[in-house]
Amino acid sequence: MINLISTFQNSFKIPELRKKIIYTLILIGVYRIGSHIPLPGIDITTLSNWFTSQAGGILGLYDVFAGGNLQRATIFALGIMPYISASIILQLLGAIWPYLQKLQQEGEEGRKKITQYTRYLTILIAMIESYGISIFLEGLALSGYRIVPNPGFGFRMLTLITLTSGTMFVMWLGERITEKGIGNGISIIILIGIVARMPREVMDVTRLVFAGTLNFVYVIIFLALAVGITAAVVLVTQAQRRIPVQYAKRVVGRKVYGGQATYIPLNVNAAGVIPIIFAQSIIMFPSTLANFFKNSSVSSFLLEIFKPSHPVYLTLYGILIIFFGFFYTSVVINPQDMADNMKKYGGFIPGIRPGKPTKDYIDRVITRITFPGAIFFAIIAIIPIIVIDKMRIPVYFGGTSILIVVGVILETVSQIESYLMMRSYEGFLKKGKIKGRF
Repeated sequence: MINLISTFQNSFKIPELRKKIIYTLILIGVYRIGSHIPLPGIDITTLSNWFTSQAGGILGLYDVFAGGNLQRATIFALGIMPYISASIILQLLGAIWPYLQKLQQEGEEGRKKITQYTRYLTILIAMIESYGISIFLEGLALSGYRIVPNPGFGFRMLTLITLTSGTMFVMWLGERITEKGIGNGISIIILIGIVARMPREVMDVTRLVFAGTLNFVYVIIFLALAVGITAAVVLVTQAQRRIPVQYAKRVVGRKVYGGQATYIPLNVNAAGVIPIIFAQSIIMFPSTLANFFKNSSVSSFLLEIFKPSHPVYLTLYGILIIFFGFFYTSVVINPQDMADNMKKYGGFIPGIRPGKPTKDYIDRVITRITFPGAIFFAIIAIIPIIVIDKMRIPVYFGGTSILIVVGVILETVSQIESYLMMRSYEGFLKKGKIKGRF
């Protein structure tokens, strides 16, 4: 504990790191302020009561990623989800569209163009979703009280403009945190949204326990499960498969280069929290649309099978996590480039010939460690949903939330560690290394 406090003190001794941390905290504060500015023309109290009556539905799960902004109908009600959806679409298109593939190979300039296209697509998705939300809100009523007292074209246009602008501002905050702050801005905004709901959910559970409507034993079991899942996620997230690499000796003039042994660290979860976020974004899309347009048999069917506890929802969710685990790992790790770089600098894997055999070997190792890792995270995401549903615990802080919170915190801590190690400060854990790597 003393070492951890000392590390935080050391973090603020480095001017560059101190500026990044303060900048990040300021932007998080701006985001939280915006999370309390309501949309005009809405009865907030009636809407909050309606959400309470719909506990356990898909909109409640969406609200987790929106940081509670949907339930409060704030200007950030859409959260960062339209941006995530746009990123998914463009990354999937990048695998089949030659134009995007060409941009991906153009380095920094290509990345800037793809980022710009992502922003344009985010605006389009936000406009569609915000218009759907306006129609959805107009149709809501509780005990005879309408949530939108004055519905109509004016309310719809005002909601569309406000929510789309709010989404673009949240996207801008995330990009600024990534560029000038600490950690991945988009992930941190999702993290803050999840953490912001925790005090309220703790109070709700406490109230139900004292009222006698919730068994205290169930709460203890859930807490034990949450602690166990957190420990397992930390362990697997930090796990590595190290591929040994040997560099041949080269004599240049009177100097000898190479001749050293090192390794390639391949994380079991190389994709981080991205597969979880992507899978959650896609699995919520059908039922979210169905909630906006309820007056049809198709909408009722979608709402039924995409309930978080329904077998169809759980199965598709697990499959999507595994798929995006492989997909995003292939995006961040290129075995061909690794093999070419090793060959270029005289490196080789003992027992493996340079070139294509090395590429095939690395690809095979990545597949072997990614598959069990993806299955593990799919199980971790699904089990708490089932437990919460069976025990009737009114919280959304399940496996998905734990995976995101732990993943983002570890990623941010790792980035702070790198700054401290460059300045020869001791990191968060002994000798500047995060425990759990093996």
